[in-house]
Amino acid sequence: MKKLTATHLLLFLLVTLITPVHASVTMQATIDQNIHVVFIFENINSTIYTETKQTFNISTIPNTIVKNLEQQDLTRVKWSYDLEQQIFDDSTHSIRVEFYLAGSDIINFTFNRVTMARIYRIQTEWRKFHINLSHNFSLDFAQYFNTPVADWNYSESEKTYSYETAEPDSINSTCKFVLPSTATNVRAVENTIIFEVPPLLEDILLNSPFLILGALVIVILVAFLYRRIRK
Repeated sequence: MKKLTATHLLLFLLVTLITPVHASVTMQATIDQNIHVVFIFENINSTIYTETKQTFNISTIPNTIVKNLEQQDLTRVKWSYDLEQQIFDDSTHSIRVEFYLAGSDIINFTFNRVTMARIYRIQTEWRKFHINLSHNFSLDFAQYFNTPVADWNYSESEKTYSYETAEPDSINSTCKFVLPSTATNVRAVENTIIFEVPPLLEDILLNSPFLILGALVIVILVAFLYRRIRK
């Protein structure tokens, strides 16, 4: 009886050790004046989840992204987040992390005075990084999302670029870039997303000929009043 029990225990341990880690990861980046990034980790093994709570926090991913970019001499990057957000859900063994990315090395624009539109260029290489959720479990987004964004699925109606991977007995991952609903002339060149949006009020004012004319009028008036005062 003892030998039978020991055999069953040994088989149980072997099955446990060779059972693969299943998890799913969703990343969504919503583009506006900055990039609102949301990572959702689900279906995490309970052991891995418990370990992750000891080593993972809200700044883990953005810090990893920034350091990875610095190694590529891309230092004009900023990030921020809500200090009060709760990232762990013990009832579902899931993790949700939100933060914002900004800086001219990942998001910049020029203004077309002819079409009166902002032309944005979004660099998406920052999505490629490696991170350890625990001492025994890591995720390699450089591998999952290595395909150039130009080859991703683009939805004109939703204004999104999306990509999914499914590795047998391992990780299911989804990445989506959400563009402004007003975006036009959307295209992707390798890993750069380019699109146009209507101008903001500040763009119209700064590029209006009436602003220059008004400034000249003010200068003339000031000069005139100054001469009158001096007499």
